[in-house]
Amino acid sequence: MQTRRQTLKHSAVVAGLLAGTGLFPRYALAFNQGAFDAKSIADAVKALGAAGAPAQSSAVTLTAPDIAENGAVVPLALASTLPNVKQLLLLVEKNPNVLVSVFNVNESVEPSFATRTKMGQSSDVYAVAITADGKAHYAKKEVKVTLGGCGG
Repeated sequence: MQTRRQTLKHSAVVAGLLAGTGLFPRYALAFNQGAFDAKSIADAVKALGAAGAPAQSSAVTLTAPDIAENGAVVPLALASTLPNVKQLLLLVEKNPNVLVSVFNVNESVEPSFATRTKMGQSSDVYAVAITADGKAHYAKKEVKVTLGGCGG
């Protein structure tokens, strides 16, 4: 029977070997750097493989508060009823990096997610669904961020 100390030691050795062979960082960097560095909604959506401009759609839903009293933890939820959705994106237009999150979807994953994000100021928030054919569909909502709950 292994002790906790032995298990931690073995785990550290395995992690070191993986990092040394280059296997470990490949998975850690498995995101689209260009999309996260994008400074506009259009650039982020394009970097993630959407063909053409996104179209507004009632098949994409975004749940967000009208007023967020604490911009550090703004609850957001997005979902889509479109067929063949491959990605759901959450974007905040006036954040320094507009792309907040990317959710990869397949036939085994229901395209419905909830998360929290940080918003520095009032802004439009977008939920974008990219389908397998490269088309992008979106829903948007303005979220007002107050400073300490006293208006902004």
